[in-house]
Amino acid sequence: MSQPAFLKNQTVFVLFGATAAFCTYACMYAFRKGITAVTFEGMSYAGVSYKIWLITAQVFGYALSKRIGVKVVSEMKPGRRALYVLGFIGIAELALLGFALIPPPYNIVFLFLNGLPLGMVYGTMLGFLEGRRQTDGLIAGLTASFIFASGFVKTVALTIRQSWGISEFWLPFVTGLLFVVPLLIAVRMMTLLPPPTAEDRAQRTERTPMNQAERRQFLQTFSFGLTVLIVSYVLLSAFRDFRDNFAPEILSSVGISDPSVFTQTETTVAVGILLLMGGLQLVKDNFRAFRLINGVMLLSAVLIGVSTWLFRQGVVSPGIWFTLVGMGLYGAYVPCNGLYFERLVASFRYVSTVGFIVTLADYYGYMGSVAVLLYKNFGQPNISFLDFFVYSAYFIAVVYGLLVVLSFGYFRRRYENLTTRAVSEKIDSR
Repeated sequence: MSQPAFLKNQTVFVLFGATAAFCTYACMYAFRKGITAVTFEGMSYAGVSYKIWLITAQVFGYALSKRIGVKVVSEMKPGRRALYVLGFIGIAELALLGFALIPPPYNIVFLFLNGLPLGMVYGTMLGFLEGRRQTDGLIAGLTASFIFASGFVKTVALTIRQSWGISEFWLPFVTGLLFVVPLLIAVRMMTLLPPPTAEDRAQRTERTPMNQAERRQFLQTFSFGLTVLIVSYVLLSAFRDFRDNFAPEILSSVGISDPSVFTQTETTVAVGILLLMGGLQLVKDNFRAFRLINGVMLLSAVLIGVSTWLFRQGVVSPGIWFTLVGMGLYGAYVPCNGLYFERLVASFRYVSTVGFIVTLADYYGYMGSVAVLLYKNFGQPNISFLDFFVYSAYFIAVVYGLLVVLSFGYFRRRYENLTTRAVSEKIDSR
């Protein structure tokens, strides 16, 4: 496909691509997160909160989708990405219709069916963006979307419920309908992005679909570092998902109930992360950028712990604390959704696709989210959502931080050995 003339300007290309990615993934959230805006107060089955049943079913479907996506996303042909994105989201909306029509508790299965296709959207989106000199800026737009969209969708859902009197069961489906047209426009914008150029491939390494043997070889090559990183990502994903799914319960327990607070806090976080991650595009050396990314992840863990301690001491208000924790959480979480692996692959000149490893990490991350939900309900049923979140924040600050240091130490040694070997081979060839 020939490149549209207006995209030949690099600044315009980045702004257009980042906007398209932001809007596409933000629209996807409307088909997934409307359910988190309501509490289903007083409803439970088999001694378990109805909302926990719903969130667990959806997250389990989402996690299984990631596992399926390891193959689907890594082997997907570039020309079919847009159709896959629309197909995944269309199936999810039909599941929300089933949720509205079938009475509880039998409609719980439709939340599983809703999550089942949506888990493959992100990896598919990465395929449009990876392997370019401008990838950092493009992925910054993509990742900022799920920070902003989570709060925005909650605000939209609660606002239309208050204004239109829609029941809790129809709310997720109606919320999704509002975003159908914007989704179609955004996906069309994504299809206008041309493939990576020769200059892109020279700087960031060629990106190609990977079969099963190639995926296994990649994991074996970086086995220890990836294992530690994925363990840390599981912890972070579970923490992030708990904050996202139970934000209304957490904030209401500290006296905050205004629906607009979700958009306000998450927009602040999204802007900060967008500027931080987008700035990495200025760093041309891939391993230097990789080092900076690890530094940001470590400092983010510190921010989560320190801000939570200050909140408990009464130094910062609940709203500021929730925003600071969000900043730290996404400062650690966002890089692992593309930029971390983008710079890792480019540093080691490994011909592959970032979508594969991000989807695999997400699979384990969302399985961790299911485990946390079950532990909260059955292991710690008497602890409030607020206290459970606070204890989790302290745990993440310490354990996640240590795992980041450990994984970076491994990759640094591997890179130094690779560089030393390359220099020796160059000298020997003279």
